[in-house]
Amino acid sequence: MNKEIIQTPKAPQAIGTYSQAVKVDQTVYLSGQIPLDPDTMEIVEGDIAVQIRRVFDNLKAVTEAAGGNLSHIVKLNVFLTDLTHFPVVNDIMAEYFAEPFPARAAVGVSALPKNVPVEMDAIMHLPEQEYTI
Repeated sequence: MNKEIIQTPKAPQAIGTYSQAVKVDQTVYLSGQIPLDPDTMEIVEGDIAVQIRRVFDNLKAVTEAAGGNLSHIVKLNVFLTDLTHFPVVNDIMAEYFAEPFPARAAVGVSALPKNVPVEMDAIMHLPEQEYTI
């Protein structure tokens, strides 16, 4: 097993005892992202759409640091404190993902870190690298 810790300044730094992502062979496990601005480490101001976009931008930064992109995500988990925001997640997700879409779960929760309304984590599978001589 080949294990690597993924870290990038383009996504919020971990605020606890976890890594932004862990790569094991061709699979990358992305930790939950909330709408934190990576430069200020503050919650972005704005409505739920602004916050959802920030979460997707943070996930995108981590996927790129791991050598992939959002199209390599095979499983996405969405946690919302208000499930009435789920249609907004769908609309914005269509801006970041193309078919075939990843498998996904949406879970209503009573609270999230820093009292944010949304958090997402993901699993990404990177394609095998082809080597030419």
